[in-house]
Amino acid sequence: MDSRIDAIYGRQSIDKKDSISIESQFEFCRYELKGGGAKEYEDKGYSGKNIERPGFQQLLKDIEAGLIRRVIVYRLDRVSRSIVDFAKLMELFKQYDVEFVSCTEKFDTSTPMGRAMLNICIVFAQLERESIQMRVQDAFYSRCSKGYYMRGRAPYGFDTESIVMDGVKTKRLVENAEMEYAKSIYEMYAKPETSYGDIARYFAEQGIQVYGKTLKRGFVAQLLKNPVYVQADMAIYEHFKAQGAKIESPPELFTGDHSCYLYQGREGEENILVIAPHKGCISSAIWLKVQRKLSQNTTFQNGRKCHNTWLAGKIKCGCCGYALVSLNAANGVTYMRCKQRMENKSCPGPGTLTKHTLEEAVYGEMVKKAREFQALTDSKTEGYHPKLTAARAELARIEGEIAKLIDTLAGANPLLLQYANSRIEELDAERQKQLKLVADLTANSVSASQLQRITDHLKSWDKVGFDDKRRVVDTLISRIEVFGDRLTMHWKI
Repeated sequence: MDSRIDAIYGRQSIDKKDSISIESQFEFCRYELKGGGAKEYEDKGYSGKNIERPGFQQLLKDIEAGLIRRVIVYRLDRVSRSIVDFAKLMELFKQYDVEFVSCTEKFDTSTPMGRAMLNICIVFAQLERESIQMRVQDAFYSRCSKGYYMRGRAPYGFDTESIVMDGVKTKRLVENAEMEYAKSIYEMYAKPETSYGDIARYFAEQGIQVYGKTLKRGFVAQLLKNPVYVQADMAIYEHFKAQGAKIESPPELFTGDHSCYLYQGREGEENILVIAPHKGCISSAIWLKVQRKLSQNTTFQNGRKCHNTWLAGKIKCGCCGYALVSLNAANGVTYMRCKQRMENKSCPGPGTLTKHTLEEAVYGEMVKKAREFQALTDSKTEGYHPKLTAARAELARIEGEIAKLIDTLAGANPLLLQYANSRIEELDAERQKQLKLVADLTANSVSASQLQRITDHLKSWDKVGFDDKRRVVDTLISRIEVFGDRLTMHWKI
């Protein structure tokens, strides 16, 4: 006679009104037993994304100890939403001759059809979980792009207060007494001779603590990088535009009256910059001065881009848009591979490319572009930019037409008045687009003196240092799309 016992397992991730409680799950399972007894295992507040749950782990130990004859659950996703985990569990149940029963999906795991149906349901359970994750992620990035506060604890020197933006409840940062210390950190580090260690020692000597602890150099580094303190003006707009960030707020909002949030983009996408509802406390001049100093600091550079190639951060797969990453082969050659293809092979990739070949091709394109741009700037004034000049000319034309239409409104008849108003609305929409284009081109403009320095670097490229090569690429190029047989260059000039 089989002396093993039955087991009932229940799991509830979040205690919500529309979720079935563990007690209700147990009631369904006890009905399946028709009056028989069973040992009960439960996990409250745990997700089904994996099996690392204390109650379930105890159940597995009892199964391996030969104590369990049958496992009964309300629904199979109470056990796991992962196909891989569930397949391993079914192998374990089979190994120890344990039956599996779901009260709401009547499965008989002793038959091939029952096992097949079980696997199909698990596929849909995982699909549901991934769909929920995608919806949550979409909602997060949608709120990020609208300037809502999407972080946890407020940055140092700030508290949060509840506000309503566009009818949506969110939070806004407000300064507290610690902001004076945050300002001091910026002011001290802006001095050329001051280091992280100097600031940490000063705070220790003055008995100033941060969140009740001694100030650490790593904390200083992270605080200095955070744009949440800066007064976001056009200099900040230009800085992040050059960095390749996706700027959600229009350039006319970068007046310095407010600060900004920088959110990390989805994998393979740019960071998101958006104007924040709170006021900045650090001038853009000081903040940018600090950033330039930080870029030269090799300490605490967490999350730095790859330094295997000076094209890092610029080269994207032409098929999927994901970054190309360097991969060192056993033969000593460095290859550039599509990140998405390396992860799951869902992208065909741009083919087999070596770092040397790609760098040579991009260098050749930069030389040609510099010559072309030099020809355009010859005999022109300092700072000449053909695209910017054309954009400004078009803006002047639109504004001139608007002015003429406004002059005609005085004493106009109703029909002419209606036409003029309609045309002015159309022209104003065009004017706003042109203003944004001028702002973008201004952010990416290259002066004649800058071009001369770039040309000098290109002429002696083999002798130019790695960091200078990165600066040249940052100045000239916003993005490079790599296909199997060609490059598509997106220039800033």
